[in-house]
Amino acid sequence: MTYLLDTHTFLWFITDDVQLSKTAKQLIEDGEQALYLSIASVWELAIKVSVGKLAMPTPFETFVSDQLRENNIGLLEIKVAHTGRVAILPFHHRDPFDRLIIAQALSEQWPIIGKDALFDTYSVQRLW
Repeated sequence: MTYLLDTHTFLWFITDDVQLSKTAKQLIEDGEQALYLSIASVWELAIKVSVGKLAMPTPFETFVSDQLRENNIGLLEIKVAHTGRVAILPFHHRDPFDRLIIAQALSEQWPIIGKDALFDTYSVQRLW
């Protein structure tokens, strides 16, 4: 099975944060699953670093690249089909990064591993 990680899921996993659910941690650590992080999540993290809301132990690009490689997480690029899906999504969720992640999950037909229950207002499968 292939899963798309929400931004906080990736961050909580790589920092061993107690907020990460047991189910999410098990799915990520399973080793049998294909895991992806949206480039939108990387962009969101970069913005948080640039405004001082998030600190990284090494330079941002190095840290994220190393974590993706070490944890065998692929990077999902943004496709025109993904942005087209955003254009027709209802506005249950206002966050532009989350809207794109939802659109990507719907387009790719991948479940999302994430805590945000607002994702459930869309027809995307969410595991937590």
